[in-house]
Amino acid sequence: MRGLLKTAGERLGIECALPWAAELIAEGAGDELRDVAAAEPSLQVTVESDRRPFDTRGWTLLTRGAHSRDGEVVIENLITTGFDLHLRCGSDRAEFTYRWRPPRRERAAALALRSRFHLLARAALIQYPALWWAATRGRAPLHASACTVGRSTPLLTAPSGVGRSTLLLTELNAGEHATGDNLAVGDGTCVWGLAEPLRVEGAGGRRMPHGRREGTMPGRVGSLVPDSLIVLQRGSYEAASLAPSDPVTAARSLVTSTYMAGELRRYWALAATLAAGTGIGPAHPPITDVAAAYAAGLNCFSLTFARSRGTRLAELLPSVEEVGAWA
Repeated sequence: MRGLLKTAGERLGIECALPWAAELIAEGAGDELRDVAAAEPSLQVTVESDRRPFDTRGWTLLTRGAHSRDGEVVIENLITTGFDLHLRCGSDRAEFTYRWRPPRRERAAALALRSRFHLLARAALIQYPALWWAATRGRAPLHASACTVGRSTPLLTAPSGVGRSTLLLTELNAGEHATGDNLAVGDGTCVWGLAEPLRVEGAGGRRMPHGRREGTMPGRVGSLVPDSLIVLQRGSYEAASLAPSDPVTAARSLVTSTYMAGELRRYWALAATLAAGTGIGPAHPPITDVAAAYAAGLNCFSLTFARSRGTRLAELLPSVEEVGAWA
């Protein structure tokens, strides 16, 4: 399998020699894999059929299970997926090469906990490489989505389980657009989404944790420039409400939501290891600075859901002109 995936503002070239892993990657790409000849990749992911360990004789031990030499990094059993990783970086391109060498425990987990394994493997093979390489370009990972709502373009953030995906799907079904479901990268001005399936209750695809299923995300676009920052939260009232928010509080919510996200739980240690071994990119993504930049430059709001479902963002969010008048 060969393909190109535009995600996190990067062009991810993919070559996979393992048919089952190719299916997993295609599913995790949310039906957005394209012909690799469409554009030159900015990073390359290669899954080999070779089962031998990467040769790290004479390399420096970075931490348990990770070695480096001359800016290259090898990590064994990456985020407990059973894949070993070899990373080599050039001035304008990164090459992530994987070999499937699972310890017995990871092999058993892949069979018994298939949904968990699919999520971890997708993260290891396509999401985390794109997030890390985007970080070397000054973008920070975010647990957020930018979407269009009429003439407005809000940046939505909320902890997992609050209902952001369901709210987003309602607008997408009405013909609006969004950068993605759960994950994005941003620089304080623009938002670039990660290509991934939409996970909501009632979808018809693969069964996932917390009673959700996966489905193709309609109306996804690669990037948007938001004009407001909206923090979503659950309420106990009969009607939903939208109220102005203090920028410091809104920025803090974007940061905390990102760090609480289960999708990113294993990313932080991996990003630090890659930065330590390659000498490239930030040791820690500038999430606080990026969130503060959004909050300082955008009108900030808090949207409290009603006790019952059925909230439409289009019914609550004023137009761009009206939002400006609230500031």
